[in-house]
Amino acid sequence: MNFLKSHNNKYKATDEALLLQYRETGNLELLAALYEQYMHLVYGLCLKYLKDKDSSKDAVMQIFEELIVKSARHEVGNFKSWLHVLTRNFCLSRIRAVNSRQTESLDNVVEMPDSTHKDSGWDDEMWRLDRCKQKLSPEQRTSIELFFMADKCYKEIADSTGYEVKEVKSYIQNGKRNLKICMERHGGKK
Repeated sequence: MNFLKSHNNKYKATDEALLLQYRETGNLELLAALYEQYMHLVYGLCLKYLKDKDSSKDAVMQIFEELIVKSARHEVGNFKSWLHVLTRNFCLSRIRAVNSRQTESLDNVVEMPDSTHKDSGWDDEMWRLDRCKQKLSPEQRTSIELFFMADKCYKEIADSTGYEVKEVKSYIQNGKRNLKICMERHGGKK
């Protein structure tokens, strides 16, 4: 069987069929065959975020381990796009963990007066993002935090918040747009 990737619908159906077969049978070889098609893209994205070849190679393997669990839990319409988001979220989580450890190390050396103060180790972009996130409506902020930080799908967010799935999609879309506008508007202000 040839599992070449392509942009035409025939091969998208093949991705979906492999994923469906994996979910029905639990046969890891099927998931591995699907993942193998995109490993070079996963590695490239990891390298872009992590900026280290060895860390990126490790991440590719860890993402496959996450894929085993998450592909069984989440509805996946377009595997390639979903894998891109999964990879990006994994890398951002890894970066946050490293930055958190670095901040904790700084906190042990120098006492910080206020954990939200710029000197607490947050870079300018994270500072602005946090400030802009506070300006979102509670629904947008909650939906964005659950989607991007907690790696929840639309349905999981809807189930945990009581929002409708279409509302969750709207809150995330509008929240992202509002964050972008705020970040651009307040580029140099704190």
